[in-house]
Amino acid sequence: MNPDGANPWLAGAASRGTDYDRRFEQIAASGHNVHGEADFVGSLEVDSVLDAGCGTGRVAIELARRGLDVVGVDIDPEMLDEARKKAPLIPWFRADLAEVDLGRRFEAVVVAGNVMIFLTRGTEGAVLANLGRHLHEGGLLVSGFSLTPDRLELDEYDRLAAAANLTLVERWATWDRRTFEPDGDYAVSMHRLAAPTSLA
Repeated sequence: MNPDGANPWLAGAASRGTDYDRRFEQIAASGHNVHGEADFVGSLEVDSVLDAGCGTGRVAIELARRGLDVVGVDIDPEMLDEARKKAPLIPWFRADLAEVDLGRRFEAVVVAGNVMIFLTRGTEGAVLANLGRHLHEGGLLVSGFSLTPDRLELDEYDRLAAAANLTLVERWATWDRRTFEPDGDYAVSMHRLAAPTSLA
């Protein structure tokens, strides 16, 4: 599914694989917490999590270390190679989030690392609908992404989420739940699935 051209992540010049990991290692070495997303998801008291757009596994690996049942999906083979090297026991799948079918449901889906604004343009609604199909009834979808004029806007994100039976629960400015301001440049949104749809 690729209505508007190439995937911007794969087509871009962003750091990938070991280079991507090295950036977070430097952040951690400077004393900053690099597990804000995992802290957030861990506080939800869920047992199973789909890490959608898992990259090199930073979030999924930390959640698994905390005892959660985690599966990672990403479109980037270089990122997944690093994830598999670091945590070979976690199930990692290379797939487009708009099309992946894992044949199971989760209590939560986490979409961290600006995944929503690196999707192929025009597939955002299909991605949200497909992720919703992987949630149990009442399951939570949590995403965080930067807000810039040329990317996905929150109003559109909420509209697409609503079309996928996902209802906004709350929104914050950061993964540590700072209050969201309308003129902010980042949003962490939590939606709840009203009713499950078929995985078929």
